Amino acid sequence: MSEEMDCSFLLGDGSQPNILREVNPGQTDFLFCFTDNDQVNVIASLIGRSLGFNRVVTSIGDPQFEGICHELGLKDTIIPSRTISRYLEDMVGGGENVELSTVIKDKARFFTLIAKEEDALAAKELKLPAGAKVICYYRDGTFSHADEETTFRTDDEIVILTHSKNIPVLQERWQPKPTQEKPDDDGFGPGAPTKPKPALKEKL
Repeated sequence: MSEEMDCSFLLGDGSQPNILREVNPGQTDFLFCFTDNDQVNVIASLIGRSLGFNRVVTSIGDPQFEGICHELGLKDTIIPSRTISRYLEDMVGGGENVELSTVIKDKARFFTLIAKEEDALAAKELKLPAGAKVICYYRDGTFSHADEETTFRTDDEIVILTHSKNIPVLQERWQPKPTQEKPDDDGFGPGAPTKPKPALKEKL
């Protein structure tokens, strides 16, 4: 596969810090945690983030973990069953599936956050940087459009459309990096079970 894709591969337990360090986290494009175990994916994602991977993508099969992932700062979560269900629903309903890449172009970016108690405000009171605007939100899994007068509640998922230059500012405000602690050699302490291996993509 390395001959067909612009990446290299490392065989090992991707949930072990000593293995993840071998791929030089600071120079790695993505850490994909795509095992069939949600807990393993979440733990491996947290370890990867603490080691400094540029971007961590977490796959979760059980939607109840989505809110927890957001609270932990794991913003790039994928729920395969939900994605497939939406695709089939659109196909059966005659809707056209538009690739996100054809809509979000140039410097436009999406940023999502889970509203905390201090974010339970009207959209206009969030004091977003210039070039950033709340476009919609999800409350209890239900989609709603948003305008400046929309008032959010704790645990609402807020979606912001913004210029890419604002992403660092938004991340610093809503996704503060935890204090990095040097984990044990195995990362989980004695007696930890062997865990499946998330996929890695390393920048050459």
